[in-house]
Amino acid sequence: MHPALAKGGVAVITGGASGIGLAAARHLARQGMRVCLADLGAERLEAAKAALVAQGAARDAVMTVPTDIGDRAQIVALADRVGADWGAVNLVMNNAGMQPGSSIFDAEGNWERILNVNMLGIIRGSQIFAPRMIASGQPGLIVNTGSKQGITTPPGDPAYNLSKAGVKVFTEALQHALRNMPDCDVEARLFIPGFVYTPLTAAGRNEKPAEAWTADQVVDFLFASVGRGDFYILCPDNEVDRRTDEKRILWSAGDIAENRPPLSRWHPEYGELFKEWLKA
Repeated sequence: MHPALAKGGVAVITGGASGIGLAAARHLARQGMRVCLADLGAERLEAAKAALVAQGAARDAVMTVPTDIGDRAQIVALADRVGADWGAVNLVMNNAGMQPGSSIFDAEGNWERILNVNMLGIIRGSQIFAPRMIASGQPGLIVNTGSKQGITTPPGDPAYNLSKAGVKVFTEALQHALRNMPDCDVEARLFIPGFVYTPLTAAGRNEKPAEAWTADQVVDFLFASVGRGDFYILCPDNEVDRRTDEKRILWSAGDIAENRPPLSRWHPEYGELFKEWLKA
């Protein structure tokens, strides 16, 4: 187990009222950590806290702070509140995100909000919490939730892809900076879920698709990977295995190295070649 996840430690989870965030809170509460849930909606947060308490968490070991991570001042207020009430933070899981859909010319008017929440929210969360975590001298871990769409960037939702590509680049730079700081006991990890059945991905469905993992499955995979020391936590699901993910990523990098058209997997001249290469 990573030393930042020790019993009695403090975890802050954005997007903690449902989905992967709430599943992470359940996991950490079972290990005896104190958990702060940050999300939109006080009622949603209180319902999430009640669920954790019903599953055995101590009421005074669960804090809720309504927070819009698209607003820097609210992230600062979150950090101040946790520090004042519980002291040093050991784990920050920058997990909150949105996926309302987007198009290349922003006909929906979603781009600014998507980038502000999905990318800048994670960047600001890291920038605000990390110096405090370093100064505490305690073991610390920052987990930033990215996406496979931020690596292979499939067509269809460019604003979301861009936001998650930014998370990948930032988290790589963050980990590089942290590991080169003298006397720094704080690390970063890039969390890359597969298809997970959550309110964000349900799309009107009331039952989990067979291809998807549950939020608890992906969280178990996350913390097992953290324990192994993985930086890139690339999660499979019931449809896509590790080998397929690896080959998709390598093909995307090959677009640059071999000077193919961008997104060549979906280009008419390369689509069949990709399928044959994937099988090889």
